Parts: sequence; structure tokens; C-alpha cells
Amino acid sequence: MGISVSNINKRFGSFTALDNVSLDFPTGELVALLGPSGCGKTTLLRIIAGLEHADGGDVFLEGVDASGLHVRERAVGFVFQHYALFRHMTVFDNVAFGLRVKHRDLRPSEAEIHRKVKDLLKLVQLDWLADRYPSQLSGGQRQRIALARALAVEPKVLLLDEPFGALDAKVRKELRRWLRQLHDELHITSIFVTHDQEEALEVADRVVLMDHGKIEQIGTPDEVYDHPASPFVYGFLGSVNLFHGRVDGQALRVGEHALELEAHDLAHDASAIGYARPHEVQLLVDDGEGQCGLPAQVLRITSSGALATVELQRDEGHGNGETGGRVEVTVFRDYLRQLGVQEGDRVRLKPQRVRVFPAEAVAPLLAA
Repeated sequence: MGISVSNINKRFGSFTALDNVSLDFPTGELVALLGPSGCGKTTLLRIIAGLEHADGGDVFLEGVDASGLHVRERAVGFVFQHYALFRHMTVFDNVAFGLRVKHRDLRPSEAEIHRKVKDLLKLVQLDWLADRYPSQLSGGQRQRIALARALAVEPKVLLLDEPFGALDAKVRKELRRWLRQLHDELHITSIFVTHDQEEALEVADRVVLMDHGKIEQIGTPDEVYDHPASPFVYGFLGSVNLFHGRVDGQALRVGEHALELEAHDLAHDASAIGYARPHEVQLLVDDGEGQCGLPAQVLRITSSGALATVELQRDEGHGNGETGGRVEVTVFRDYLRQLGVQEGDRVRLKPQRVRVFPAEAVAPLLAA
């Protein structure tokens, strides 16, 4: 089932949760609503489900206006962050609940319910826990049971609100991979809310970036990460280094140094801020002969597996308003060993890919 929302507005008192939001969710896609707390993503999900009513705008399910339909009539399955399982029911009875409370005319026979629940528990790989109670399960197991319960009523749309937010990092990663595999098997139109950038980029077919009740960007994980449409998107999707300077043709003049820029349309000498991710900055040994690159000093080196993160302090500027600052560089540990760089050493930084934005567009984000 395809979903569309058109010109959705929602306020809570003086707070605007959603500001004229319009979106299409194509049939069979797994879409992530991604953004910081309070950006409106959960409110939008609840409006699609019928758990919340919009102040204005429409919700269409398969081309039919569903704005006035009760949640029971929308054929959606909802999975909450904190499972919402019935503690006094076994795993089997939790999954069977939605089927047993259907109207008498639509309710399957008990034999059909038993078969379907067993099939669903096999699907989520937990059929061996059918007689357990929620208190006897791990957090990851509870969340899979919650998903099985949502699937039991054969929803046309699956909505997940921070489904893995209450779990530890290792379990979260395992369930993300599992959810993606399950979606590839079932092809149910699915929307999940998350504030975890890695989760959205790893699991979703498309990502919708939201901030302050508005849509900042929509695209595939590669599109939004490689080609962020705004400083907010760039900064929200992972770590980023900022370089303050002035535009000089296809370069950003940072003190006495020029950083090569990607294509841009800013005016010459415009005040601007360059963005570069940690893996896009090359680390060079400072040989004292004034080679290219920004001078900096290594403050701290931390390792994680094959990679090392190097935290540095750039030198102060040279009287033109550039003030230096902290920079983070990610390199392979083997490369760092080859350089022989240690904490306290002087080095040079050479950003390989710099995207530039007007300083006035970035200032509100830096002040927040």
C-alpha cells in the first residue's frame, strides 16, 4: 500500500510540531524518518496511524483519503519503542491478541489463529519461546515478538517508532540487519522513526531528514550522505569539520591557505564555512619546510578496530579573522603507524573534499 501525506500541520499549544509537510511513501519501500528529538517525526508517524489528528492536511492510504478513518480502519501495524507487550500473556497469546479481538465476522477460527501465530513466531525465529512470558525474554526478543504481533493482523502498512531505541548497541545492530532481511522477504510498506543516523543509513531504502517540523532532504542513504542539501543535513549525518574563511574562486581562503572546493555558486570574497568529514581530511607529517596543508597539533589518538581517530588543534589565524579550531581525522591505523605520528606532534591537514555554505546559513546552527 502506498501512503501520501499532504500539507500536514500540527501544533501543540504554541509549539509547531509539523509545518505543512507533504510526503509520498511508495508501496513496498522501507523509509526512515530521521531527525533530532522534537523535529516532528513521531508526530507524523502517529498521524499516519490515526493515533493523532492533524490540525490541517490529509492522509491518503492507497489513494483513498484516510484522514477521517479510525485507527482500526487503517490497516496499519504499529511497533513501539518499549514493546507494549501484555505482561500477563504468554508470547503466543501476545501475538494472537490482535486476531482474537477482531469482529466476530472477521475473526479466524482458533485453529487458523494457532497456525498463523506459529508461522509468525518461526518468521521472527522465536517459535521456541511460545510459552514464555515477556519478563522471561531479552529486550531484543521482546521487540521481535512486538513485531510479530503487529504483523499478525496482516497490516498493509508497518509503522515503527524508535523500535530499537531501548536496546544496547550490539543488539540494536543485530536487529537492524534482521529487520532489513525481514522487509526484503515481506515487502510491506514500512516507515520507521529514528534519531540514529547509522540506523537510518543502514536499513532504509529512503531517508527523510526532518528538523523543526519541516523536511530538510529526501533521498537514498547514499544521496543524503554524499550530497547533503543543507548545513543541517551535513552536520546531522555524522561528524564534520568546519573551516571558516572567504571564497576565492574555486577555493576557500583560510588564513594564508587555500582549500580546493567542490562546485558552488557563492560570490567572490563571500564569508563562508567549508565542511569536510573526518575521513575526507588527509593527515601529513610536518617537515618544517612549509608544505601545503593547514598546520595543527595532535591532541589525542584513539583506536577502534582497523581505524584510528586523531583529534587535533589547528593553529590560530594570521590576523584575518580565522581563529583555528578543533579537527577530527579518521585514518587507518596502519597508515598512522607509517607516518609515525604521536600525540603532541606537529602535522599538516589537507582536506580532500570541501563543501562550502554561506556563513549566515551556518550561524544559526552553531548558535543552537
